[in-house]
Amino acid sequence: MGNLVTQINIWIILGFIGQFMFGSRFIVQWIVSEKRGESFIPEMFWYLSMAGSSILLIYAIYRRDPVFIMGQSFGLFIYLRNIMLIYKKKKILNTAVDK
Repeated sequence: MGNLVTQINIWIILGFIGQFMFGSRFIVQWIVSEKRGESFIPEMFWYLSMAGSSILLIYAIYRRDPVFIMGQSFGLFIYLRNIMLIYKKKKILNTAVDK
């Protein structure tokens, strides 16, 4: 019985870690926007989105929650695509500077 309780607690902790990471992206975005004086989405927003969403997806799969699984799966593609676009832009800028 103790082992089952420990296993459940580990999953709950993992779920909270994922939720904290996913939610903290808005705090980061808010702080950066306040510093810039305009609405701005920093690169860190997308990394926190990817990390938090990945952990939450693992948690949702463990819980066998199809609604939660679908929501997190769909978001992962968007976060990954935004990160790919950021790297593409950096590569273009670095190439232009090197010339």
